[in-house]
Amino acid sequence: MNIALAHYRIGETDGVSLEMEKWKRVLENMGHSVIFISGTKGLTSNFTIEELYYRYPKDLMIERNAYVALTDYKSEEEFIKDVENLSQTIEIKLKKILKEQDIDLLIPNNILSIGRSIPTAIAFTRTIKDMNIKAIGHHHDFYWERENFSHPTCEFVKKALTTYYPPDLPNISHVVINSIAQRELKKRRGLSSTVIPNVFDFSAPEWRIDEYNKDFRETLKIKANDIIMLQATRVTNRKAIELAIDVIGKMNEKKNHLIGKKLYNGEIFTSENKIVHVLVGMIEGTEDYVDNLKERAKEDGVELIFANEFVDHSRGFRNGHKVYSLWDTYVFSDIITYPSVYEGWGNQFLEGIFAKKPMIVFEYGVYKEDIKNKGFKIISLGDKYKIDKKGLAHINKDIIEDVSNKCIRVLLDKEYREEMVNTNFSIGKKYFSLESLRNYLEKII
Repeated sequence: MNIALAHYRIGETDGVSLEMEKWKRVLENMGHSVIFISGTKGLTSNFTIEELYYRYPKDLMIERNAYVALTDYKSEEEFIKDVENLSQTIEIKLKKILKEQDIDLLIPNNILSIGRSIPTAIAFTRTIKDMNIKAIGHHHDFYWERENFSHPTCEFVKKALTTYYPPDLPNISHVVINSIAQRELKKRRGLSSTVIPNVFDFSAPEWRIDEYNKDFRETLKIKANDIIMLQATRVTNRKAIELAIDVIGKMNEKKNHLIGKKLYNGEIFTSENKIVHVLVGMIEGTEDYVDNLKERAKEDGVELIFANEFVDHSRGFRNGHKVYSLWDTYVFSDIITYPSVYEGWGNQFLEGIFAKKPMIVFEYGVYKEDIKNKGFKIISLGDKYKIDKKGLAHINKDIIEDVSNKCIRVLLDKEYREEMVNTNFSIGKKYFSLESLRNYLEKII
């Protein structure tokens, strides 16, 4: 079949973009021809509709008026007219691509579930209906899971949410990424769905130090025997990065347990060395989130390094300097911090498992529901938290203490560390490989 995978963007480090590339690879290995349709320009196998881009100005204005306040329009009718105009533009371009590429199956990713870009959801729904094209709605996130899409400003938006996210059409099959979403979709919309979890290529070559990435630490001014605690996710509020900062602050208080000792990798940690928190993802949180993180880090005595200008989905050059891939950053990390209080599934969890790195994990809902029972060995932050007036998360101080002790152990005890990461790799390969994705897709297609 000729298949089109669609999303607002591709080729970036967000979970949806990464998962789409895995689907494309598996589908092509099954013998299908696959293209991308997105708002991102200039990428391989991509057909661009610029109005799909998640930062397209008109779309952002519509989104703001849909969920924050209806202030840029004189009336709801004027707002609806703008939505319809943009939707028609997208619909015309989408139908043209589908016809010219003779597409048999369309797979929108999050377009028919998350609640953003009402014009895009309308355009895709009408196209699927008018062309009677087979479609799989790949729903990574739903609007009811996101605070910023849960406050419609008018009746039109309320109706749009229950009509297009997702639409109930006979030629659309629905795929969700966790069992919680599956239950909610059935409860809220009466729609059945198939759970296909996020996966990873566990048969890929191991990420290693090579000629390209060998200067990563040097670029960030981090010594060979400094300890890197890596936050590989985007920098946004629900990632609760502040919990990792608290752990590192507690580890800093115990540096005497490390000084003069040989680390798991043979390096000697000295009084001149540091434990640094390296954040490599895109910054997408609320306006004050990064400032609040920096303040929390200052209180805890933690050095934060925001390295996203040096990291992208793939290697290359930007603004005259070298850019490393997301995978390069894992090579040089000592421990992965994954304190998210909410995830639709968790791409970075599997990346850390593949990289064979110990992981600090907050046991978010989907982890507890769909992942924990597989038997992964993690350093747990528990499953309970509170939010303060600044919107930052806090957990029990005894847990922070315990986690810091376990982190020090995996830095010093090589045998304990290797047993942990090798066990995790084996479990990941068994349950969340590309082979398992192929089995799912063969059934649904």
